[in-house]
Amino acid sequence: MCLCVTTRNNTEREHMSQFYAEIPTSARKTVPTARGHKSTGISTLACSASGFRIRATLWTDEQTGEDMYRVVMEPHHYNGASTVGHAVLAEGKCSDWT
Repeated sequence: MCLCVTTRNNTEREHMSQFYAEIPTSARKTVPTARGHKSTGISTLACSASGFRIRATLWTDEQTGEDMYRVVMEPHHYNGASTVGHAVLAEGKCSDWT
């Protein structure tokens, strides 16, 4: 699973997606992709058969204009997992990684 933030200049960003996601490794023969904008953000899920999933989310903070990220481990309903609790594995500003 890959989540990316575009790094184009402001003029180009007005006409392009802000966020991009792909699943590079899976049972599929093609790599599925998705796009997200500042107004929508983007989120992906990777689930295990043991009842937990990893959610990776990118969005633009409306107040600061900063691109943000959060990675959370949480239960999902597969295999009867509880719906209570989650753990934030990482979060912050995308610009901290440049």
